[in-house]
Amino acid sequence: MGEILGREIPGAEAVTLGEWERLLAEGIAGLGVETDAAAPARLARYHRLLCEWNTRMNLTGDTDFTVALCRHYLDSLAPLRVEGLFARGARLIDVGSGAGFPGLPLAIVRPDLRVTLLDALQKRISFLSAVVEDLGLTNVRLVHARAEDGARAPEHRERYDLAVARAVAPLPVLCELLLPFVAVGGRMLCYKGPAAQDELEAGRRAARMLGGGPLEALPVAVPGQPEWRHMVVACRKAEKTVRQYPRKAGTPGRSPLGSGDQKR
Repeated sequence: MGEILGREIPGAEAVTLGEWERLLAEGIAGLGVETDAAAPARLARYHRLLCEWNTRMNLTGDTDFTVALCRHYLDSLAPLRVEGLFARGARLIDVGSGAGFPGLPLAIVRPDLRVTLLDALQKRISFLSAVVEDLGLTNVRLVHARAEDGARAPEHRERYDLAVARAVAPLPVLCELLLPFVAVGGRMLCYKGPAAQDELEAGRRAARMLGGGPLEALPVAVPGQPEWRHMVVACRKAEKTVRQYPRKAGTPGRSPLGSGDQKR
């Protein structure tokens, strides 16, 4: 199952917790990301907790470490390779965090970041809370809310330097869900695959309606894993989002901005 940094990865049944730590450390080094020595162990412990909780609830279909290493952990961290995106001490919100990707790996590897994980399902918040407590992550807080509702709350609206998402949704939808969280001068970051090129024009129209500047498609990759090549679509917040956005919960997905027939 694949290679990392040019080497074959052992099957999941053969991988010990110590081996997970070693492979994670090599992967982080391959990304050129600096972190403390404890980060690989914390990521390995996070994966162990994910596997345990996944037997009771459906958090992910990728508990096999040979898959999850690149698909989730290193993929979450890959945008750290782009210079200037993640300033020290930045306030970051992961919208629709799910099992914690990308917010938890970012918080573990970059403990200077002040990370908020937002999700609409209480069972996922319970899992994330257990991980945060187990790992002693003091730079992470949790919010149980729909994105549309959270972005209207004064304590979250335009309070973040970065709003990120790995959600499978078109760019116009992600723009409406993320940009209202971003302070003027901050950025929205959407983890996307190569097909995002087809969404850029519609995304640009939506971003303009929400106070966003130009969209930038930034290619990123996990070393030794060309099949995981993807891009981050970044958008700097140019001006405040008008009060009518985001629209009520569910509307952005049903009627994306810029489509010509969007509903209020």
